[in-house]
Amino acid sequence: MNHFIEYLLFCRNKCSVFTLSLEIMKKENIDVLVIGAGPAGSVSASYLQLHGLNVMVVEKTCFPRFQIGESLIPRCMDNFEEAGLLECLLKQGYEKKYGARFLQDGKSGHFDFSKKYGEGWDWTWQVPRDHFDQTLIDEVMRKGVTVRFETEVIATEFIGTDSMTTVRYADGSLGEIHAKFIIDASGFGRVIAKQLGLEAPPQIAAHGSVFTQVTDLKRPKGVEGTTITFEIIEKDVWFWYIPFANGNTSIGFVGAMDWISKFKGTPAEILQQMLPSSTYYYEQFKDATYLFEPHKVENIAKNVTRLHGDGFVLTGNSAEFLDPVFSSGVSFATESGLLAAKLVIQQLNGVAVDWESDFVAYMKRGVAVFSSYVQEWYTGNLQKIILHQHPNETIKEQICAVLAGYVWDETNPFVKKHHRIIKNVAQLIAMEEGISSSK
Repeated sequence: MNHFIEYLLFCRNKCSVFTLSLEIMKKENIDVLVIGAGPAGSVSASYLQLHGLNVMVVEKTCFPRFQIGESLIPRCMDNFEEAGLLECLLKQGYEKKYGARFLQDGKSGHFDFSKKYGEGWDWTWQVPRDHFDQTLIDEVMRKGVTVRFETEVIATEFIGTDSMTTVRYADGSLGEIHAKFIIDASGFGRVIAKQLGLEAPPQIAAHGSVFTQVTDLKRPKGVEGTTITFEIIEKDVWFWYIPFANGNTSIGFVGAMDWISKFKGTPAEILQQMLPSSTYYYEQFKDATYLFEPHKVENIAKNVTRLHGDGFVLTGNSAEFLDPVFSSGVSFATESGLLAAKLVIQQLNGVAVDWESDFVAYMKRGVAVFSSYVQEWYTGNLQKIILHQHPNETIKEQICAVLAGYVWDETNPFVKKHHRIIKNVAQLIAMEEGISSSK
């Protein structure tokens, strides 16, 4: 193991090789190591601590830090509440999200979470993620969990379900963390997935995004200015508008990679070229001040070959990310983080856990539902339903429940029959419009 660490350090520091004896490393023994301090890691760590486990969180970056995914959906509120994190969030005054609006060519489709099918939260938030994630992890630390920022995982060795993880701290020193289980909540860092070669082609077609936050000096007053909105530019291109309570707004374009690649220059120059394609928001943002240099991300979707192994489980974006169109990222992160924590507690208490059935199958059911909606969004079928000007209210309520994140409720036909029902309804609408136009 000494030689292995020396080799890794050589690869990372080609100009100067140095070795440290394992005997002078800081060694720590804990029950659960959580990699990543985002929402999935915070939910996992908080729940584990509430149930008496010795937990440590390691995070590669320094908080607060920018993160995409500023729009939440109601399902994650259940998870924050169960993990003991809701109270601290309620105090922050974030912009409340009561639904979502979709626009195209003068047509508008609005979904009100209070009119969804079934039980569950009727609202959630639109949040600047740097502040939101900092609030969560601060509460985790206040509860007594050790959190080490600017701490990079160098290597992990599994011995059965136990593990020894070598980390590099902010001062350059190395340490060993011995854990009985690892929850990887490292997001797009995908620490364990990369180490073990678990990355796989995504299930969703390749899309990219260009985005930033702006000082929103021209924001309309009232509901018009505070409602999250998705403007459809083309069938597979759309613009997001996510207003925050602090007066700033997140804006961005998502599109197929062949559309994204048509624009050349820096991300800021590309965003300026894209803005005129938004007929609804161009005037509001054409002269807006960017709060940071716009980001350009290619091939958004991510996937892995498996979600768990002896001594570890992958949660949140470290496992799979679909597409930002329905804001499912934080919800799946918190859902998987909370479920992982519950199963780890069972396993460490000597209760047999079937990770394939209890974790993988459950999460994949939810992912499959949202995948159908993402795929049918880009075929145009779901857009046709959402923008239908004379909707069936029952159908709208059932779709609204899915958009709110309640994708495990199989009493909802738009969950249980997700593989085919969207296409069928879109075909009925097309027939109805064809009959109307022929009269």
